[in-house]
Amino acid sequence: MVSVNIGLVHYVLDHIYGTLLHRTKLGTPFFSKGWGGTKLDLLESMVKQLFPEAQCQNWPPPAVHPMWKTIWETQNSCLREGVFRTTCHEQLIDALPPESHNARVAFLTPKCVTPEKMACVVHLAGTGDHTFERRLRLGGPLLKHNIATMVLESPYYGQRRPSMQRGSKLQCVSDLLLLGKATIDEARSLLYWLQNEAGYGKMGICGLSMGGVHAAMVGSLHPTPIATLPFLAPHSAVVPFCEGIYKYATAWDALREDATAWKALREDAEAITRNVTSIAEDTAQKTGITIEQVRDRLRSVLSLTDVTRFPVPKNPQAVIFVGATDDGYIPRHSVMELQKAWPGSEVRWVTGGHVSSFFLHNDAFRKAIVDALDRL
Repeated sequence: MVSVNIGLVHYVLDHIYGTLLHRTKLGTPFFSKGWGGTKLDLLESMVKQLFPEAQCQNWPPPAVHPMWKTIWETQNSCLREGVFRTTCHEQLIDALPPESHNARVAFLTPKCVTPEKMACVVHLAGTGDHTFERRLRLGGPLLKHNIATMVLESPYYGQRRPSMQRGSKLQCVSDLLLLGKATIDEARSLLYWLQNEAGYGKMGICGLSMGGVHAAMVGSLHPTPIATLPFLAPHSAVVPFCEGIYKYATAWDALREDATAWKALREDAEAITRNVTSIAEDTAQKTGITIEQVRDRLRSVLSLTDVTRFPVPKNPQAVIFVGATDDGYIPRHSVMELQKAWPGSEVRWVTGGHVSSFFLHNDAFRKAIVDALDRL
């Protein structure tokens, strides 16, 4: 009889899935239009404002006033969808594509319990999660625990996706930071609305993969204790894009060409200010940019998403990380970096890989949500 290492099978499945999706080059890669120019400069400066030295700024967040419509209701529950203008800073709204200016949420609630006796968890999107459906399926069974589910559609996804973007493949590096910053701002405003307008007694924030990184940031920055639940999440976007499978889906040549052109423009401007007599002669002396330099630059930019640089949440006992034992996208050490940075938090492990865990371990994710809320 042949013995099969199930963990290895899950790990290999992640890589097969990644190969079919990313290495075949059949689709558009990430960042095919480069870095994002001045948008990236703006985003780098604004994302830095999220870090600990500025953690008390920008609270309370801008208010949201969703326009609701009922999608369906039963005797015991109700699903509504709401729309509101993104709560980003005006500079960021100008940088976002027009399709992303209005945020959309789905709100699944029990009907027979008042909000102050309930909890509500805001669910953030992972990479490629363009609809409400998967997260509503995760949250639906929580109704029996008197836990409502609010699902936020991310910028660049679903109905907020730019017309020129193919699938989930963001066109510029700046788009990734814009998506994250806007998601964080909108989630913080929704949590404020849930507490101060809707009157919920307990609140939480959760997400899978990329959504888990954003959930960790939101939970870290919230001024009062909330349940924080990053599932299958790395400690930084550096991990999937510079070390993991997404590095095969990144347009490194396009990033190098864009970086070279951007560098040349800056050097030309500097040459003019120095009154150089021959810009052409100065340009001839310019050296090219290597792929390795491009990787270092991307690593530096994405280090802004390093959750270990964020403050410890107000109640770290209500933070539960869930990692997969054989994750081909997110290595174990990355999950442990999160727990190490937030003493008192808990890490739970599910058996499987990144992709399989999305489908096989919803019960484990739900139990983590219930347990974290019970600790508030």
